[in-house]
Amino acid sequence: MLVVGLTGGIATGKSTVSSILKTHKVPIVDADVIARQVVEPGTPALAKIKKTFGDDILLPDGALDRKKLGSIVFTDESQRKKLNSIIHPAVRRAMLFEVICLWLRGERWCVADVPLLIEGPLWKLVGSVVVVYCSAELQLLRLMLRDSSSREDASARLNSQLPIASKIEYADIIIDNSGSRAELDHQVVAFINKMNSQVGNVRWLFSWLIPPVGIVLACWTLVKRNILSRRKRRT
Repeated sequence: MLVVGLTGGIATGKSTVSSILKTHKVPIVDADVIARQVVEPGTPALAKIKKTFGDDILLPDGALDRKKLGSIVFTDESQRKKLNSIIHPAVRRAMLFEVICLWLRGERWCVADVPLLIEGPLWKLVGSVVVVYCSAELQLLRLMLRDSSSREDASARLNSQLPIASKIEYADIIIDNSGSRAELDHQVVAFINKMNSQVGNVRWLFSWLIPPVGIVLACWTLVKRNILSRRKRRT
């Protein structure tokens, strides 16, 4: 099964693209959803967070107080690294489990919706990278409009992230969300058709019925894509 990594920048429209994919019945493994699930009451990750940061980061019902935890890690990089060392492995394991379940269900390909795909760097573990793009200025204007924030505040948020121009260097496919919704829909449909064609019924069936073949093909896809990505970024 081909796993396609979907990413973008804040206010570029990644979530919109993900929603469009869902309407076309494309299986989505959503990292944001999983990140919330792995810290629900009773999970090992929440127990580790409690042990690391204390009981104060829990609400009265035992759920994680995200606002309080955020105030701790936002301004302290060492604390943020501690939190990431707990959450990121749990999220990766849960994502892998979902991908395996989709493969067992007979899906030919799926999309891993990961905001920090490049920074992770989980891009090395997917067969193809799709970046939802718009210009930095349009990104800034959309963020200001969405959050009713000043230009200075919006700029500060953008500057805290990897620039979208840097992310497209890793892209195998770029979805340009600079135009209308109709144009975006058209690009997403073209992307879906390309993936369906790339996977192919015969190749999928052969690799699904004979798992070792599927594993070899998956490993070869990752190696080849990583080599091509390095060459592309050097040019």
